[in-house]
Amino acid sequence: MDYLAGLNPSQRGAVEQTKGPVMIVAGAGSGKTRVITYRVAHLVNQGVDPFNILVLTFTNKAAKEMRERIKSVVGAEAKNIWMGTFHSVFARILRVEAELLGYPKNFTIYDTDDSKSLLRAIIKEMNLNDKLYNVNHVYGRISSAKNNLISPQEYNKNEAILAEDHSNGRGQLGQLYMTYAQRCYRAGAMDFDDLLFKTNVLLNKYPEVLHKYQHQFRYLMVDEYQDTNFSQYLIVKRLAAVNENICVVGDDAQSIYAFRGANIQNILNFQKDYPDVKVFKLEQNYRSTKMIVDAANSIIANNKNQLEKNVFSDNEEGEKIKVSRAFSDNEEGKIIAEAIAQEKSLKGLYFKDFAILYRTNAQSRSMEEALRKIGIPYKIYGGTSFYQRKEIKDLIAYFRLTFNPNDEEALKRVINYPRRGIGDTTVERIIVAADQHQTRLWNIVENAGMYLDGRSSSSVGNFGLMIQSFQAIAKTNTAFDTAMHIAQHTGILKDLYEDKSVEGLSRYENIQELLNGIKEFSEREDIEEKGLDVFMQDIALLTNDDNDKNPNADTVSLMTIHSSKGLEFPVVFVVGLEENLFPSQLSLNSRTELEEERRLFYVAVTRAEKKLYLSYATSRYRFGSLNNCEPSRFLDELNPACLELDFRPKEMKSENNSAFNSERVAWQQADTFTKPKPKVVKTTSILPKAHVPSEGFKPSDTSVLEVGMEVEHERFGFGKVINLEGNKPDIKATIFFKELGQKQLLLKFAKLRVV
Repeated sequence: MDYLAGLNPSQRGAVEQTKGPVMIVAGAGSGKTRVITYRVAHLVNQGVDPFNILVLTFTNKAAKEMRERIKSVVGAEAKNIWMGTFHSVFARILRVEAELLGYPKNFTIYDTDDSKSLLRAIIKEMNLNDKLYNVNHVYGRISSAKNNLISPQEYNKNEAILAEDHSNGRGQLGQLYMTYAQRCYRAGAMDFDDLLFKTNVLLNKYPEVLHKYQHQFRYLMVDEYQDTNFSQYLIVKRLAAVNENICVVGDDAQSIYAFRGANIQNILNFQKDYPDVKVFKLEQNYRSTKMIVDAANSIIANNKNQLEKNVFSDNEEGEKIKVSRAFSDNEEGKIIAEAIAQEKSLKGLYFKDFAILYRTNAQSRSMEEALRKIGIPYKIYGGTSFYQRKEIKDLIAYFRLTFNPNDEEALKRVINYPRRGIGDTTVERIIVAADQHQTRLWNIVENAGMYLDGRSSSSVGNFGLMIQSFQAIAKTNTAFDTAMHIAQHTGILKDLYEDKSVEGLSRYENIQELLNGIKEFSEREDIEEKGLDVFMQDIALLTNDDNDKNPNADTVSLMTIHSSKGLEFPVVFVVGLEENLFPSQLSLNSRTELEEERRLFYVAVTRAEKKLYLSYATSRYRFGSLNNCEPSRFLDELNPACLELDFRPKEMKSENNSAFNSERVAWQQADTFTKPKPKVVKTTSILPKAHVPSEGFKPSDTSVLEVGMEVEHERFGFGKVINLEGNKPDIKATIFFKELGQKQLLLKFAKLRVV
């Protein structure tokens, strides 16, 4: 029983309550995993057969970690516990029972690529427009139907669903779903969603099978219950119906996967499903400082649809949360990169102690470029470096081909993307012809009529003419105008815009962000040549990213907030806190969706252990146009006592009017936004004027700096050195700036000009 000694009263109560329905409401950083594992170990120590225990998780990593912890308490018996993800556990059951459903015991499990490949073939066989019946959209639609337990037959009888499909011009979706299901069955295959769908069919259609597993799994535990969808909810409810020894663990405040079908009502209504439930609240946060916990509580308090709890921390008070305002997303990246460098040097941290969290993948571009510029190593967690993403590489391949038509890898990559009737057979003919005539692929493309025949000759010839037209455009236009022309006339923009899936929207945003970066490059005043070829030279080194080769490398982690769930870091930066970005524009018309965005912000804040930075930009490029940005409403909801502003707003007329409210008022009252010159942003009288660096600003040699000297900082303006401390190369200067007050800077990063 030694394992019980280290638990607080709430944790211990949850572990020892083994009979009947139990709900454990686990606040962020409250030791949830410890409670689950010790509760399972306690069941085994109380004489429960491990074969009678079912533990369901959402990730293999969580299941593996729990099993190892349980093993350390109960020994080898841990291997007999039924523990794993929903999909892995029910795939195991289906292997045993598959023949009842007409499947072989060794049925194939299709992954996402397999499913999409089959769907593409069916779309082609049905002579459907593959732009309208985009495979990602079709796959998402079928997946959603299965997760809501809608069979192909029910789908095709549901008038509301069919009417929606017809109104969207996709009246054949029902037939597509039916054909796809038939082809999977014929192949003896189930896709990922079938593992849950078919389990529900099995338990519903065969009472003897349901009875068997209800009596086998006398004790059920479900981790992250707030993330369950309807299909998962129903399986769990059926299995627990006899014994009702069901324990669910979760936090409604961290329910952030509605877009994947998760239903927060499952946890909110658990007490209605089981009136005799015992509720345990894990409210002590062991992860974060009091300052961070207080800030997180002030955020989530604004949600009406939630379980009541009072999360607290007995950790140190901690530093205030630093809020930075940048004039652009590029400057935001620069501020964060410099802050990481200073924090690391001043506090003796590692790069792996830092994480940068953003709402959308496209935001990583400005962060990556800023980190690279000052040599900070990083890796994209759970994603791909911006310039390594497929859609970015596709468009860049067109850029490469425009300036070097002999780039054969670029040519092969995009000759049939978007699709233009140049299939693999035609590409093979081009390669063979080039080999036979000892010439380059581009020469075959450029003179397709001489080397190819029929339809392929025309398609390849048109592709060559398109690339030649890009070459002509590039000679007389800026990088941005050329890039936009290529993006539009290749059909890439249209192809991605028509893909309305979550993945398609993300890819479209990434292309938009690439074009934003090119627009900023085109407007730089510090360079004379602004052609797309010069931009390509600029990013050539950025695309050769070797950071991921060593998974244990000391690197800053960059990730979306969704990817950060379950992780923690000593220092966290949450960026892009602007209306229409975070919260996202799509969430602003629904209270339910806005509350999920707020929960997402809560998750971001509670990833931080020691220090939290928040930032937003007052302007951001979108498709080549510079737009004024409104600070996120979430900044207003934070307890102001927890915040330290990295800028100085003018005196407020009301104590209830925060700095962000005032900036919002200014934003709303502005007639129009005037596009600024570099480093000059139009502001209103409510906010301090942006510092405009002196003409010819150039940082001085700071080794000669002395107390009392007047200096100029590129962003903070003019100030006076009031203290110097430390040894080279980590000398810290305390400077009093006229507009912003006192700041402490590391001289090796400060870029000061001695006045």
